[in-house]
Amino acid sequence: MTRLTVVQILPALQAGGVERCTLETARALVAAGHRSVVISSGGLQVEQLVREGSEHIMLPVERKSLLTLQQVRLLRRLLRELRPDILHARSRVPAWVAWLAWRKLPAGERPRFVTTVHGLHSVSPYSAIMARGEAVIAGSETVRRYILDNYPECPPERIRLIPEGVDPAEFPYDYTPDAGWLARWRQEFPELQGKKVLALPGRLTRLKGHATFIELIGALADHPEVQGLIVGGAEAKKAAYAEELKAAVAAAGLAGRISFTGHRSDMREVLSQCDLVYSLSTQPETFGRTVLEALRLGRPVLGWEVGGVGDILARCYPQGRVAPGDRAALLAATRRWLAAPDWPAPSPHFLLSAMTDETLALYASLAGTTAAPA
Repeated sequence: MTRLTVVQILPALQAGGVERCTLETARALVAAGHRSVVISSGGLQVEQLVREGSEHIMLPVERKSLLTLQQVRLLRRLLRELRPDILHARSRVPAWVAWLAWRKLPAGERPRFVTTVHGLHSVSPYSAIMARGEAVIAGSETVRRYILDNYPECPPERIRLIPEGVDPAEFPYDYTPDAGWLARWRQEFPELQGKKVLALPGRLTRLKGHATFIELIGALADHPEVQGLIVGGAEAKKAAYAEELKAAVAAAGLAGRISFTGHRSDMREVLSQCDLVYSLSTQPETFGRTVLEALRLGRPVLGWEVGGVGDILARCYPQGRVAPGDRAALLAATRRWLAAPDWPAPSPHFLLSAMTDETLALYASLAGTTAAPA
């Protein structure tokens, strides 16, 4: 086996889908005997990354500012020192810094340049950098179509569909938390006991569809056994929105029927205690990892049939698909489920091992060929 050096670059190592994919890929690289290096402005997950065998290099590449381009020369020097086989950019600002550093390297010193499109960004010259990779990874069929439709300058053969995935060992089917966790959960949320828990997980932002969820719970007044659960916290700059949501719940007379968990780091356990999970984002998701995590645990999901969520539901739980924005259909689907619960079966689709295996195979195939002209 040829030992590769792979550099992944992203804005920061905080919480989120981009960060998770980076850590999962880094972990797989280390397990396969490769050298894994991550460049970012730092964050909460640096400690875990290093503990799992990767290297981290601090570089301020998170700000959407022309000043960030001052890092191009430093990154070029780092690339000369590291001599990576692969340079993998996962976000727009770092991708611009990486591409500008990469293109000025002598042809014989260039690593292969890979990008992953993690978001359905506004179509613009700024966003087009994500389609400039020598290989462009799409984490879902929705993302692949987005690239084809909006960036015709990216040859279709460069696009590699490598769906994101979840490890069934981490989210086992029909999982039950340990007794200690359950006791703490029941003490913290006694109002959930003996109820049918309908949950909307996700960060507290307007895009996640909280207004629709609140309206749904209000429309289920004839189901006293139903308790709504909003799972997730707000970043500091979204604190006002969190208070606005709580005020909206109180104004609707639902303070006793909708609970807020705040930020949780134990999503596996929380999702396992939900009877029905929702995905109601007002904009298409590129993937929908929380939807997949819930389904892996055997929890049913109702969600808008659009974007990555629609892709996942089509393969894993087609009866959970609802026409985007159709609140009447959402209410009807919820009533049907409450009358006759329909549980998802274990699915062979969207496995983490498939994602990491295919990503490492792509790295290996690229490393054996010559970099394209800048």
